[in-house]
Amino acid sequence: MFDQIKDSFNPGKNPDLIHAHEFQRENLPTLWLVGKTGAGKSTFIQTITGLSSVEVGNGFAPCTKTAQVYNFPQDKPLLRFLDTRGLGEADYDPEDDLEEIGQLGHALVVVMKVDEPEQSAVLSALKKIRQKNKIKHLLLIHSAVLLSNKKDRERQIAFNELQVKEIWGSDFKAVAVDFETEDGSVYQYDVLVDVLEEMLPVIGIIADVKEHSTIEEANFDTLKKEVLWYAGSAAASDLIPAIGLVTVPAIQAKLLHSLANQYDVEWNKRTFNEFIGTLGSSFALQYGVKFGVRELIKFVPVYGQTVGAVTAATMSFGTTYGLGRVACYYFYHKSKGLQIPAEIMQDLYKNAFKQGKAASGYEKN
Repeated sequence: MFDQIKDSFNPGKNPDLIHAHEFQRENLPTLWLVGKTGAGKSTFIQTITGLSSVEVGNGFAPCTKTAQVYNFPQDKPLLRFLDTRGLGEADYDPEDDLEEIGQLGHALVVVMKVDEPEQSAVLSALKKIRQKNKIKHLLLIHSAVLLSNKKDRERQIAFNELQVKEIWGSDFKAVAVDFETEDGSVYQYDVLVDVLEEMLPVIGIIADVKEHSTIEEANFDTLKKEVLWYAGSAAASDLIPAIGLVTVPAIQAKLLHSLANQYDVEWNKRTFNEFIGTLGSSFALQYGVKFGVRELIKFVPVYGQTVGAVTAATMSFGTTYGLGRVACYYFYHKSKGLQIPAEIMQDLYKNAFKQGKAASGYEKN
């Protein structure tokens, strides 16, 4: 087994990972958006992705007769948005759409414009979703809240929340936002991201817009989505017994090769050994032993295919994201001819591993 792991990590190989990436694409974390036309669903997607209205508008693809899907990023998606369109429009019956896409959504986001009390179409759809689908998370977004004064806003928010509560019960989150403020910011953006992160943890990393203290951190930010995509592919493939044993090390090796190219660093066995060496003499051994044990556990009947698979996927997401983060640090310094402190590399990996593990979302769901 360990020889197979080592062979998969060979920098000279160029493995065929099409099936692993296809499986990951089919199982993307998904936000299902429900709301009337003009409520702010597309603007919500722009806010989370950082894209323009043109980019988002051009990125939608048909999913059902009226529902549309948007994958972000388009080439190496990490997250999927499902938009049930047409609610409130004449002659539109959403039942078929709700039936078809209800099995795909991991979390439901209901967008209600705060000064529009007439939400019968949205509430009717919500009732059908509640009856037929097992959605674990619901977020109610009150949009355009700054168009009302404080007193009216509080009354309108309370009314809409009461309508949702009568259908869904009290097990949902709500946040009041405004996507179009005078200064161009999003009112209560941080609150919105925090609530979304509880539902789909990967959003916390995608929407992280903190200022960077170094050029290296800024460089990593431009590659973070690619690292997350590889982490998602590794985790998704590791849910399947026997498959992860081959695909996870191969995906991680492919990630390192890709990142090396981004920094114009030659990726070969010498570079690989030097990179692993900066992570500590026992890193490779610990990686191989822990990974091998997790793969063996997945063969245990029942437990292995449930708890064992989820644990393996979570750890693979964390290790892949951690490796991607430290690889960017390593390649940046190597490309500049700078010293690469092993202690910083090891601390950076530990922190990134924890962040990636938390962002995987598998253990939460």
